[in-house]
Amino acid sequence: MRFPNRVVITEVGPRDGLQNESRAIPLDRKIALVDALSACGLTRIEAASFVSPKAIPQMANAAEMMAGIRRRPGVTYVGLVPNDVGARNAIEARVDEIAVVVSASESHNRANVNRTVAESLEAIRGIASLCREASIPWTGYISTSFGCPYEGAVDVARVFEIAERLRDTGAEAIALGDTIGIANPRQVFERVIEFFHKLPDMPLRLHFHDTRGMALANVIAAIEAGASQFDGSVGGLGGCPYAPGASGNVATEDLVAMLHAMGIETGVQLDGLLDAAWLAEEIVDRPLDCRVKRAFRRPASSQHAAQADYVS
Repeated sequence: MRFPNRVVITEVGPRDGLQNESRAIPLDRKIALVDALSACGLTRIEAASFVSPKAIPQMANAAEMMAGIRRRPGVTYVGLVPNDVGARNAIEARVDEIAVVVSASESHNRANVNRTVAESLEAIRGIASLCREASIPWTGYISTSFGCPYEGAVDVARVFEIAERLRDTGAEAIALGDTIGIANPRQVFERVIEFFHKLPDMPLRLHFHDTRGMALANVIAAIEAGASQFDGSVGGLGGCPYAPGASGNVATEDLVAMLHAMGIETGVQLDGLLDAAWLAEEIVDRPLDCRVKRAFRRPASSQHAAQADYVS
């Protein structure tokens, strides 16, 4: 197998994770989680979504959260935006990068943003223009790249057609999202190989949900095909409000532990990441489905520190 020396991880728990919680998370708790993740060596954190709180109440106070976090040098704080209004708000809040999302299937795109795929791609042109004016890079996410909760199988040609449109519009990177956790390693390997063949100069990120327990296996398959950038969600938080049955993303601590065991660098301190995972569990007030955390007893000092922080 071919292993990279280093893998870059984008932590998406504060956005993709918390958006699926059944109750609103207090602003100070969201800030505390981002700060904990910033402190453990992660260099990319998807911190907020600049979406209407009427659509996703858990993502309210995005601007206030960005103003409240302790920004660490070397960390890129990403904001997801659904439209040009969200993009303007994200730019005003001083995000370092913007993420936009379009689905590979019409049904999911309509459920997610109430637009056709063509309408979303046209809207992204406007967002791209705002990013150019502000000198802010943006990444294009293609949801349901491996399967759709409404339509089932997704035409791979459609995925690459959208990817090429995003590239031509100015995306700095493209992410393929396994929104419902249906991908398998063979499919992932073949799709990543094809991606690099069709878009050889475009950075690729992979976003795997762990609905069927195959996310880590899919990471390995993607690495074998040449990928070296992945999303993870602390504690395995997440899901999709518009993808019934989807579980959370691959847990960042499970991903980091596996890569480190393989001798692949991430720059992330696992102990600090586990502290952030325990904090995330306290914040959502339920057990989180991640494996590495179960293998380690939580240090009493971390418990006391987190409890003190929670009280404050």
